[in-house]
Order: sequence, then structure tokens, then C-alpha cells
Amino acid sequence: MRVDFDPEAMDRTSFYGLMTSVVVPRPIAWISTVTPDGATENLAPHSFFTIASTDPAIVQFTSIGRKDSLRNVEETGEFVVNFASESLLHQINATATDFPRSVSEFGYAGIEREPSLHVRPPRVAASPVVLECRSHTTLRLGNSTVVFGRVLHMAVHEEFMAGRRPASARLRPLTKLGGDEWGTLGEVLHLSRIPYEEPQATD
Repeated sequence: MRVDFDPEAMDRTSFYGLMTSVVVPRPIAWISTVTPDGATENLAPHSFFTIASTDPAIVQFTSIGRKDSLRNVEETGEFVVNFASESLLHQINATATDFPRSVSEFGYAGIEREPSLHVRPPRVAASPVVLECRSHTTLRLGNSTVVFGRVLHMAVHEEFMAGRRPASARLRPLTKLGGDEWGTLGEVLHLSRIPYEEPQATD
């Protein structure tokens, strides 16, 4: 027997808890931005994150409400996605607090910066992969805003590469689950796609 839930009959917070407990695991975009005057560099994790397009290369993340990341992107047009790896869990969690916009999470959490090549927001020096992005489009949906960013540049620490691409076993991606739960890589399965073959005519 199933338990039924009607989003129109529930308060939004309760249904949000259900949604984020079943849409799992969710990759985390650790987004760095800077205020328009350049005075404050912000850093925050966003667990509604994925690829939107491969040609051109566009990624997307969702801001629930008017977060500092969203406001900075809207006003500067730039952001960096810093890869969230297992070893950075406590630093990532430390930047998830709803600080005032004038507070830099880099400074609060003692996170080392490195300069970006094409955008003003700094990169997280310890992050294995960074994507420097320019805002492409924003889309308002209810209480949330989806931010689409054109990837201008990717940089990967060489020790995380295996051949021509980063290796998931080396990256050790961190994911978000429901509530206060976080997920790690676990077992990796390898299974090739089955190619389609035209049926052969028979006599």
C-alpha cells in the first residue's frame, strides 16, 4: 500500500522535505560570486544543479528564494561552479549558513581562493574541478529562480585526471540527500549501452 501526498493540501515546507528526500542523490554546485562593487566574495552550495546543454556548454542551478548567489549573478553576470568533493564536506556545510550579503563565506570558513581566468569571482583552490561561467538566462518559477550559465572555462587539478577525463573515483563527489543527509560515491557500476540493430529480414 502506498502513502499518498497532495502538494496542494500540504504546507510547502513539508512537501519540499518529501521532494528532496526522493530526488536523490543531487550533485552540489558550490557557487562563488562577487558583489557588484567587488567588496565581498560569496560562496554557497546549491544542490539543485545539472547540465542544461552540451553545445554550447551550459550548466544550471536553482536558487530557492533570493539568495546572495542569485543576486550577485543577476547584477554581475558571472559565477564559478566549484566541484564539491567528499574531502570538502565540512567547509561546504560551513558555507550553507544564510549569512548577510556583506559577509564573505571564504573568510568565515577559512577557504583558500585562487583567481579565475575569465570571470571576477574567485575559485576555491582546493576544489578539484572549477567551471567559470557567464550568465546566459534566468528563469523564475514560483519561489525559485533557475540560473543558466555558459561555461567559459574548465580547470581540473591534474591528479584527478585519468587519461582524457576526470575519474569519479578520484573526484569522490559529494551529493545531497534528504534533510541533513549527505551522500558519497559508494560502489561504481560499469555497464555499456546496448546498440540498436536493425532486424534482419528472413526468407
